[in-house]
Amino acid sequence: MSDRTPVLIGAGQFTYRGDPATSPSPTALLKIAAERAAADAGLGARALAAIDTLAVAGYTIDSPGSKRGMIPHSTNPPASLSKVLGARPRWSAYSEMGGNTPQYLINVLAERIARGEADLALTVGCEFLGSAMKRMGKGLSFDDWKVEEDENLELPERVGDPRPGNSAYEARHGLSRPINIYPLFENALRARDGRSVPDHQARLGRLFEGFTQVAAANPEAWFPVARTAEELVTVSERNRMIGFPYPKLLNAIMEVDQSAGVLIASVAKARELGVPESQWVYLHGCADAADLWYPLDRQDFHSSPAMRLTGKRAFEMAGVGLDRIDLMDLYSCFPVAVEIGAEELGVSLDDPRGLTVTGGLPYAGGPGNNYVMHSIAVMLQRLRARPGAYGLITGNGWYLTKQSTGIYSTTRPDKPFERQDPKILQREIDALPHPDVIEMPQGPATIETYTVIHKREGPFMGIIVGRDANGRRFVANSPGDTATLMDLEQGEQVGRPGTVTQNGTLNLFTPD
Repeated sequence: MSDRTPVLIGAGQFTYRGDPATSPSPTALLKIAAERAAADAGLGARALAAIDTLAVAGYTIDSPGSKRGMIPHSTNPPASLSKVLGARPRWSAYSEMGGNTPQYLINVLAERIARGEADLALTVGCEFLGSAMKRMGKGLSFDDWKVEEDENLELPERVGDPRPGNSAYEARHGLSRPINIYPLFENALRARDGRSVPDHQARLGRLFEGFTQVAAANPEAWFPVARTAEELVTVSERNRMIGFPYPKLLNAIMEVDQSAGVLIASVAKARELGVPESQWVYLHGCADAADLWYPLDRQDFHSSPAMRLTGKRAFEMAGVGLDRIDLMDLYSCFPVAVEIGAEELGVSLDDPRGLTVTGGLPYAGGPGNNYVMHSIAVMLQRLRARPGAYGLITGNGWYLTKQSTGIYSTTRPDKPFERQDPKILQREIDALPHPDVIEMPQGPATIETYTVIHKREGPFMGIIVGRDANGRRFVANSPGDTATLMDLEQGEQVGRPGTVTQNGTLNLFTPD
């Protein structure tokens, strides 16, 4: 085993459930996670001050189009964290947006270590929308969150793909938020499989019931509560419909106060620091790729070539098959991410190994771009307790768009770490055929997939992805009257005919 082999030596998590008026600032959340990661490795402040590489997962409030920029936070999170840690890293980075980010960052840092570009790296992230939104709602001060910025410092390198996840055409019709887009995939998957709406809802409840049971045993979970399948899918005042077919309890929760971080070192550095090998966990396989970027460009709405191919590549790199995997955490922002991810990897939804080690984003907490850092932290603990076992982590960004995969084990690698250039998989995905998209369709058309978006008062917007008479794909809204919207939720709508016209800049699909 080469001295340049990257090894994960420590991981830490923190969940704040206290008074929002005294909640930790974003930088403080990062610092707590970093200190816990160091303590997990048996190290202290001196080791954190000695990191030569730092990568911070982007805050969701820095995402394109975010309206939360008024919340005080650092414009240079790596520099702010370095200052409080007393560190002077040679290379710092701040990520672009995407739930795949932590696995992507670990893949990148492991590659830098293997190449000799780093010896001791920290990757860390946090979300603070839970207390931030409460402070804003109650008119509380943010004075304790304000950061003194050094204007002489260069802004950190941004890593990852900076493109927004949707086109202007898609956004005009409501395809601009995860809660509006993931239901399109779910309804398409149900229609492909020929299940009735009630039968499919029951399936979703059974799937995520198991996730809640894992969250109930997770001390860092945001909602450590076991729920029944029926409770998860029954619409009620406390579990209102968000985007059909997802009631509130099937949606990721982003308004949390959580942080997590991971320390990665070269084997030589880990030995120098005196970290016992019983704490070492290796990244055996990894891969990164994105599906065709905009949702309307996808081959269909019930598959993910990027999930399939990044999984295949990670297994090839690790030299193991699915049968060698003992633990899994499949990205779980919404049920369909788990369903499609499992299908692409060849995993059954009732696999006895389980599909999550944390409880998933709706229950363990969905801290924006940093959830996977929590799943990796838990995976390290579980793998150390089972020497020789293998763990699979998947990360998903935007709308089943960006995919990052990692395979971990305490087993010593028998070959040098070599990450494949992501461009190789990307070229294969980009060459896949996909439907033509038309922005101003006219005339007879059919529904390919759809959803109905709700407010607290009830349904208010129908989103239709359809095909015109020539097979070209389009997005439209349905008439907004309650009768039409409620009708769209009564039984299967995929394949239903109608007529598409224009209403100003919007397409309007009226079902027959």
